Amino acid sequence: MVSSQATTHISLPDLIRLQADARALKLPSARPVRSRQAGLQRSPQRGRGMAFAEVRQYQPGDDIRSIDWRVTARRQSPHTKLYEEERERPVLLLCDLGPSLFFASTGAYKQVRCAQVAAILSWLALWAGDQVGGIVFNGEKLEVLRPARRKKSVLRLLDSLAEQQHKPDPNGGLPTSGMANGPWLDQALAEARRVAHTGSRIFVLSDFLQISDETSSLLGALARHNVVNAIRIVDPLERHLPDNGRFAVAGPDGPIWFDAGNPRFQKAWRERITAHETRLASCFRTAGVVAATVSTGEDPASVLKSLLGPRGRIG
Repeated sequence: MVSSQATTHISLPDLIRLQADARALKLPSARPVRSRQAGLQRSPQRGRGMAFAEVRQYQPGDDIRSIDWRVTARRQSPHTKLYEEERERPVLLLCDLGPSLFFASTGAYKQVRCAQVAAILSWLALWAGDQVGGIVFNGEKLEVLRPARRKKSVLRLLDSLAEQQHKPDPNGGLPTSGMANGPWLDQALAEARRVAHTGSRIFVLSDFLQISDETSSLLGALARHNVVNAIRIVDPLERHLPDNGRFAVAGPDGPIWFDAGNPRFQKAWRERITAHETRLASCFRTAGVVAATVSTGEDPASVLKSLLGPRGRIG
């Protein structure tokens, strides 16, 4: 279980302990690994792999050990069994830990939920025999961890997630986000195109508050040759303000106070939220990316259980 203290920041040991949450998703039983090419993802290539594909007539050059003698006897001509060779597939996790994720009105901060979801997905992918890598960025730095099928690669990713989270500012402010080369999300998506191999499974974990006119095309370029899913980290306050009361939200220059009972403020808030939701939905639709949502008030493992394939499989 994750420490009850991990509401604003989650440590590396806590992320490692999320193996228990991943196991609770009931992974498929492990298959024996026979070579460096073993994994749970099927390739179009035919060979002597682990998954049966079809039976066809014997052709010169076929391995006689693959002859299906029952079909041969029934059809009175030699027939050969063919198998699909199973190969590992890279899983790449793009993890946004920018300043806007250093926030929550309930549950845990968005940066904590992002790190928890990424940790669970990385453990699932590793146990499925896939390569695991990531791109972690926080508005100050961007770290690329190329996919590899080793526990060490998962631990490096989790260490980056723990290290890049923002810490509380004693002055009550938030770190600023320099974007000299464009929004950090766009920079990460562009980097992913250089890192990802064709056929990768890519998860983009972000609150998607910093999308630009280029975000959709960058997502679409990734989705053309890979399976891409967007996991949006949200907080209830971002969608619905309380009916009344004065509230303070930390900003780069200190606390920002607002009156939730002000009708003009409520109207401006709803218009801004509606405009962003419309723009984001169009972005995902144009890019051909399926999006899911994880709230700060929800348990990430429970949400992932409904999003993943049967028995927790990343398929």
